[in-house]
Amino acid sequence: MKSYRPARIARVIRETASETVLFKLRDPLVKNVTVTRAEVSADLQRAKVFVSIMGTEQEQQQCLAGLQRAAGFVQKFLGERLKMRFTPTLLFVLDKGVKNSLEIARLLREAQSAVLPAADARIASKEVEASAQDERP
Repeated sequence: MKSYRPARIARVIRETASETVLFKLRDPLVKNVTVTRAEVSADLQRAKVFVSIMGTEQEQQQCLAGLQRAAGFVQKFLGERLKMRFTPTLLFVLDKGVKNSLEIARLLREAQSAVLPAADARIASKEVEASAQDERP
């Protein structure tokens, strides 16, 4: 089998799942969801749909449960769009990548703010020393 076919199908799954979750799903628990990517198994029977959900841990779990309940609904629209013999069975998975990147950015900002005052103090002390040497006869 060609290697580009699963990648193309994964792209269609991501687009269709995103569109369906955003515009057609009416579950009040499913909110603040972003479909980040999709992975398809080699036999094209199963697909993991990675989602990023903003909110508390409890809200994320409720939203993920709502997405799992709506997997058949999303799969129906996917089947209409793919026109394959078998429509892949969808499994929604929480993508921690977005939250991890936000946490790393916060840690880098904290580290940078801790380093900058110390660097500013060193620069200021060097400037004082230089001005003191300039004043000497």
